[in-house]
Amino acid sequence: MQIAPAYAARTMQVHPTVQALFTPVKLGRYVLPHRIAMAPMTRCRSDDRSCVTPLMARYYAQRANPATGASLIISEGTQISGEGVGYVRTPGCYLKEHGAAWARAVQAAHEQGGIIFAQLWHVGCISHPSWHDGQLPVSASAIAPPRPVWTREGVKAPAVAPRALELDEIPRLIADYVHAARVAMDAGFDGIELHAANSYLIDQFLRDGSNQRSDAYGGTIEHRTRLLQEVSEALAKAIGPDKVGVRLSPSNDGATMIDSDPLALFVRAAEKLAPIGLAYLHVLEGLQGSLLEASDGPGARRARIALSMRRAFKGCFMLNEGLTPATATAVVAAGEADVVAFGIPFISNPDLASRIRRFGVDAPLAEADRATFYTDGAKGYVDYPVLAQ
Repeated sequence: MQIAPAYAARTMQVHPTVQALFTPVKLGRYVLPHRIAMAPMTRCRSDDRSCVTPLMARYYAQRANPATGASLIISEGTQISGEGVGYVRTPGCYLKEHGAAWARAVQAAHEQGGIIFAQLWHVGCISHPSWHDGQLPVSASAIAPPRPVWTREGVKAPAVAPRALELDEIPRLIADYVHAARVAMDAGFDGIELHAANSYLIDQFLRDGSNQRSDAYGGTIEHRTRLLQEVSEALAKAIGPDKVGVRLSPSNDGATMIDSDPLALFVRAAEKLAPIGLAYLHVLEGLQGSLLEASDGPGARRARIALSMRRAFKGCFMLNEGLTPATATAVVAAGEADVVAFGIPFISNPDLASRIRRFGVDAPLAEADRATFYTDGAKGYVDYPVLAQ
């Protein structure tokens, strides 16, 4: 078991309103000194070869010291293959040059005492033929997503109906995930997170709104969760289950992918992941819950599916989406999550954990410049100040 070396949280003065966030917690083979993680966030700063740049290494290093920043960083989504790309300036993790570039960013994070996992990503149908030499993107079924997609030229275009992956292509897809995980581990990452959320490929297999297959990977919930289970098991076998996390998103409210019974689906997904011995399950669902109906009108019912997933999974459980210092403290204190992940607040507050530790639920947080979320360059990326200690 490895303990993050930078500091022991309990030896530092903690504001009384956030005590629950600043106790150690076991996550896989690691013991995190506090419970504030940095969520994966696409920032579109890679070079034209899908390689991480020195600027990106600086970005991660700024947030990697658990004394001030995240106890765990989950990287932005990184493609497992050329087939998995769908956005401009996003990094890859399948070529030797990708691994070498990531190694510099990982080293920068480690020099700050940080722990960093690589999020492995395949966008599936959220892509455009321009990324694939004119060939169709792939998905569970030949159903176009109901939203525009990005082209290789960096402009949005209407989505096209993808090509359904053939049954005999599934082993190759699983092998792509395993290969990317090995590239990540060779680059020095402390673990990987399987991106099975946010309407991307594995999520497309999970939901009956996007999966209309009639083979072993479609139809019933048992079949639709098969790919998630098989990829997770393959990753665990390849690099060790205590270095693998999985991200799911029951809170996809129908803008892209829908399901007729999300509660049953995501509880079963958690049940099937539980025996693998994963480092954690990372669930994207705000405290308002997830829709239980396709309609998002005033009559739509909501439930906190994550609570049932936690009971089914039983291991280290991470919650993310719209949390504040106050609500994050409350869910940890109530036992609803072991770790809480912040996204946008970490963009504009590299020292987020320090601010919360010092000032509690009313910590002064800088606002992020949304206009620079996906632009190129340093502005809105590595130029946010930290508070004097």
